Amino acid sequence: MRTFNAVLLVLLVAQSASARAADLNGAWTIDASACDQVFTKENNKLAFRKDADFNAGGLIVQGKQITGTFQKCTVKSLHDDGKDVRVIASCSDGVAISDVAFDVELSGENKITLSSKEPVPVSTPYVRCPM
Repeated sequence: MRTFNAVLLVLLVAQSASARAADLNGAWTIDASACDQVFTKENNKLAFRKDADFNAGGLIVQGKQITGTFQKCTVKSLHDDGKDVRVIASCSDGVAISDVAFDVELSGENKITLSSKEPVPVSTPYVRCPM
């Protein structure tokens, strides 16, 4: 379930039609105290540590690309209504590719809440890691 949430969050946060898009790039996790255990920088690029999924997991947002510990997604479309962003992305887990839809709510500085209604209603808060 944590991986599913991470992918949802990444998809929602990846891009916004407004200026907020650039603000969403970076490393995101559900536990701010786990940032150093989840992410690293290699050659000045964000990456997951080897055991990131055992330490809160998270997502890396770089433009239209969203990477979780088990999935990679590309944003296909988004709708920004001012407070929430509705995202549709194409995601691959290495075996199958599927379109997923998510909502991202900006809930504070460096804080977002990722929500999905399918396949089960899920809402997860994330914080941006200072990297």
